[in-house]
Amino acid sequence: MKNKFMKIYENISKQILDGRLIAGDMLPSENELAESHSASRETIRKALKMLSEDGYIHKVQGKGSIVLEMKRLDFPVSGLVSFKELTQKMGERAKTYVETFEKINPSPALQEALKQTEDELVWKVIRVREIDGERIILDKDFLAEKYVPLLTIDICRKSIYEYLEEDLGLSIGFAKKEITIEEPTKEDRKLLDLEGFHSIVVVKSHVYLDNASLFQFTESRHRPDKFRFVDFARRK
Repeated sequence: MKNKFMKIYENISKQILDGRLIAGDMLPSENELAESHSASRETIRKALKMLSEDGYIHKVQGKGSIVLEMKRLDFPVSGLVSFKELTQKMGERAKTYVETFEKINPSPALQEALKQTEDELVWKVIRVREIDGERIILDKDFLAEKYVPLLTIDICRKSIYEYLEEDLGLSIGFAKKEITIEEPTKEDRKLLDLEGFHSIVVVKSHVYLDNASLFQFTESRHRPDKFRFVDFARRK
């Protein structure tokens, strides 16, 4: 069970990440936050301290806590963009390191995620994304072999989507995404530059081909100060 201050930290950081709180906004006072979260001021102070350490806010003596602007990668919520396409568009210096590359029999959880049986093989690819010298994204990709019969480490270093579309002639259609904020795992801390960070943004995606065939499950784990999801919404 999570500590109360961690839940408050995650609630406020999520408001900043999804744009409900923007750079320059002042957070409510400690008393107001304590009342709205049914918590003590000491608990609120712990949450604010973590938010400050992770670069979300800056505490101004006598005024309160102000939301900070940070340089982040803009990930479109509604679109499907590869890491290579995104970094090229934004002009970022990026590298990809392949930590794991293997073909596996899916676990029960992965069978459920990909709607496959135990006997249907799956490619497991774990990649670390480095931008401007900092390792900030951990991507875990699982692709159904029946749709992707051949894959290489070199392809994984470059762009899997580029290979699927240009070499295999697959048409990637749409994805269902779930975004959460979690505490970093030992694996996160081992593979990413997370010193001083207490949370990580997790994006889970079920990706489908144009014909509605589910071919990929991805778990993408992002350092929060370099992450922002953007979307365009129209009222119907």
